[in-house]
Amino acid sequence: MANLQAQPEAAEAEPGAEAGGGLEAPYSTLESRWHQMFPQLTADEMARVRRFGTPQSWRAGEKLFAIGQSGRGMYLVTSGRVRIMRRDGLGREHQITEQGPGHFLAEVGTLAGRPALVDGVAVTETHGYVIMPDRLRALLVAEAELGERIMRALILRRVGLIEFGSGPVLVGHGTEPQLLALQAFLRRNGYPHTVIDIDADRDCSLLLDYANAPASDFPLVICADGRVLRAPDEGQLASCLGLLPEFDPHHVYDVVVVGAGPAGLATAVYAASEGLSVAVIDCRSPGGQAGASARIENYLGFPTGISGQALAGRAFVQALKFGAHIAIPLEVKALHCGADPIQLELADGRMVPTHTVVIATGAQYRRPGIAELEHFEGRGVYYWASPVEAKLCKNEPAMLVGGGNSAGQAAVFLASHAAHVHMLVRGPGLAATMSRYLIDRIASLPNITLHTHAQVSALDGDGWLSAVHYDCRAEHPEPVTMAVRHLFLFIGADPNAAWLRTCHVEVDDKGFVRTGGGALGCASAVPYPLQTSVPGVFAIGDVRAGSTKRVAAAVGEGAAVVAQIHDYLARIQAPVSH
Repeated sequence: MANLQAQPEAAEAEPGAEAGGGLEAPYSTLESRWHQMFPQLTADEMARVRRFGTPQSWRAGEKLFAIGQSGRGMYLVTSGRVRIMRRDGLGREHQITEQGPGHFLAEVGTLAGRPALVDGVAVTETHGYVIMPDRLRALLVAEAELGERIMRALILRRVGLIEFGSGPVLVGHGTEPQLLALQAFLRRNGYPHTVIDIDADRDCSLLLDYANAPASDFPLVICADGRVLRAPDEGQLASCLGLLPEFDPHHVYDVVVVGAGPAGLATAVYAASEGLSVAVIDCRSPGGQAGASARIENYLGFPTGISGQALAGRAFVQALKFGAHIAIPLEVKALHCGADPIQLELADGRMVPTHTVVIATGAQYRRPGIAELEHFEGRGVYYWASPVEAKLCKNEPAMLVGGGNSAGQAAVFLASHAAHVHMLVRGPGLAATMSRYLIDRIASLPNITLHTHAQVSALDGDGWLSAVHYDCRAEHPEPVTMAVRHLFLFIGADPNAAWLRTCHVEVDDKGFVRTGGGALGCASAVPYPLQTSVPGVFAIGDVRAGSTKRVAAAVGEGAAVVAQIHDYLARIQAPVSH
């Protein structure tokens, strides 16, 4: 799940969300949309919702749902009142709102039965209906106009919780890499949280118990249920928050998509909307490499542009709406093929059976062969440019290496925060690798300087990056040293395909997956353009050999592969004639 932006115009744009309430009062950028966050249904609309639910009653003071508990579904109040409360890991509680007859209690995470992010307590004796997640998804599809209103409310409620900073509290020392990594993980998965710098906020009385903890304990994560995680990794944090999904070992999926970038999410949306049983697995968050794009301006239908996370967010919500099982963060370790069903082996040892697999793992930015590079990763060297990194280099110079569209988008974004952006490319310019509109924009910004025929040679710093050495034959015959604390690397990509070795999927000399295999692995069969050398295993997006490295092309392949999967499934499931 990627995060939902707080801006009203983007509120329906971003991925994953999970909460179930609203806000204390109309406030901030959401003030004008309060009526959309908490709409009151008419008697006729309530009747249409009730047919998807089960009646239930609660005594005064009884909890309908609680933070951290797996969600039972959406609650429709028909009589009585329910108080919605939010609280964070430090025990700070705030009343969000009270909801009465005609109101419904849910958020985007309810679609997948995710744990609640707010408490719901009956103020008086209350009667209503519980609409389970699968029935809620059926409601959204069957009642298109009403479903649109409900979906908009669910998304806006998550936006509010993100803007307010509910949920876990991350406590750390300034810009330590692990704190930034956890913050980026929660942000890209659309999970509300608060970050506290223990050095800047030592006077906060709520932190006295943690201020003197050993350095090895940081960053601390204080979950809303009171649990404290000490220097957790992303998997441990996801487990604490209840984000790790379960799999029914006896259920065989029609298709499992590995990778939740634009290509993979497109497959999930089209396949799930057409009735296929779909799972999507990603080891980090929705959006993939495109999620690092600050603004995509040449994607059809968005004349003012859209961020990569916002685009992924829309797709994520659509996939949930149609019933796709999205498993993030989970890593696929190996693919075992040769029989039906195909088996996907997860890093935790679980096996997921499926009739078909779609490889949509994309590519990852290359790490150049620079001494000490790994030491500075997260300490001044980054492979993406999100608001988290932009804040770090505010009013300071930054260096960016790369000449593709992603690099151009990042440079333009960083220029609005950094004092100056020095952009290094190995070639004579940007014309061969970047879209014209980005080239023109970069040229128009006074605080971006393009250095051609340039290449980073070494890094310096005591713990944190402090200087970059680079060769720039076009400007200086001798190596140049620049005092800069922030280096962004966007220098091409390598395919994420190593996990396919156990299945012997054919790749090209650069490791990208070859496609165009026969319908059932037979040379005389009509070929499926997106099938690999292994029957039932398809590849789309950046990981596919010969693909066009553009978001629109990835989405197109994600949609196109579903038709080929339908045909493949029909063939393998057809009765054998004698």
